[in-house]
Amino acid sequence: MTAYYNENDPYAAQWLRNLIAAGHIASGDVDDRSIVDVRPGDLKGYTQHHWFAGIGGWSYALRLAGWDDARPVWTGSCPCQPFSGAGQRKAGADERHLWPVWFRLITKCRPERVLGEQVEGASGLGWWDRVSADLETEGYAVGAAVLGAHSVGAPHIRQRLWWVADSHGQREGAVNGIWRGARTESAGGGAGGLADRNSGRQPQLAQRDGRTLAFVTGMIPCPLTTFIMSYALARGLLGAGLAVTAAMALGMIATIGGIALGAAFARDRFMALLARTESWRHHVGRLLEVGGSMMVLMFGVWTMIRSL
Repeated sequence: MTAYYNENDPYAAQWLRNLIAAGHIASGDVDDRSIVDVRPGDLKGYTQHHWFAGIGGWSYALRLAGWDDARPVWTGSCPCQPFSGAGQRKAGADERHLWPVWFRLITKCRPERVLGEQVEGASGLGWWDRVSADLETEGYAVGAAVLGAHSVGAPHIRQRLWWVADSHGQREGAVNGIWRGARTESAGGGAGGLADRNSGRQPQLAQRDGRTLAFVTGMIPCPLTTFIMSYALARGLLGAGLAVTAAMALGMIATIGGIALGAAFARDRFMALLARTESWRHHVGRLLEVGGSMMVLMFGVWTMIRSL
C-alpha cells in the first residue's frame, strides 16, 4: 500500500475505492472516519496521505504532474464552507473549520511536503494567515498562489488558493505571503515543481509593483482602479494598467469639470430668470399670503359654527 485516503462521506469514500481498483489513482486504503478520530499511529506504513480526499483529485493531479505514487507527500483541501458564501462565512467559529485538527497531525508526523487548496475568500478571513503562521512556526517554508480554473483553459473562473509547505525548501518571490505565479523550486525538483508547471510562465508581482499599485490607487479614489491595476500587475502588464488608469483619471476630470461648468451656467441662467420675473413673483407671493389667510379664517369660522 502506498496511499492513505481520509474521507468521511460514504459516497465519496466508495468512489475512492472504485478509482483505486480501476488504477486511476494511487493504490491504498480509504479511511472513512472523521479526521477528528484519526491518530498519528494510524498513519504508519503509508507513503502518501490525502486528507479530505473527495474522489481522489489530488492523487490524480499528482500523477498528471509526474509525481510518482511512491514519492511522499501530504495533501488536503480543508472544508471550504466556513469561508464560502454558501457556508455563511463563520470562519473559525464554524465546526467544519478543521485546519487545527489537520495541523495537529502535521506536527506529530512531520511530513516533508504538504500541498493544500482552499477557496480564495478564505485568505480575506484570516485562514491563510493562520495556516502560514502555524506552518512557519514548525519550520516549514510556505508559499501560495491564487489560480483559477481559467488558468488551465476551463470556461469559468473558480479562483482557488493553492499552497505548498516544504520542510526543506526556501521561499522565493513572496509578496505579503501570497504568491502570484511564483516559482517555488526546491533542491531535487521538490514541491515547487508541481506549482510551477502551469504557473511558471506567469511573471511575479514585484515589490516595486506593489508600491506602484498603492500610489496609483491612493491618488485616484476609484475602486475599479484597484481591480484594473491588480489584474494588470498580476499579468505583468504594468504599462497597460497605468494607461487605463490614466484614461480613467482624465475621464473623471472631464466629467467633474463638465458638471461644474454646467452648474455655473445653469445658475447664471436661473438668476437671470428670477430677475426678469421679480414683479410677477411679488404678486404671486402676495396672492398666496392672502389666500392662505382666508383659508385659515374660513376654517376657524366653520369650526365655530359646527360647535354651536
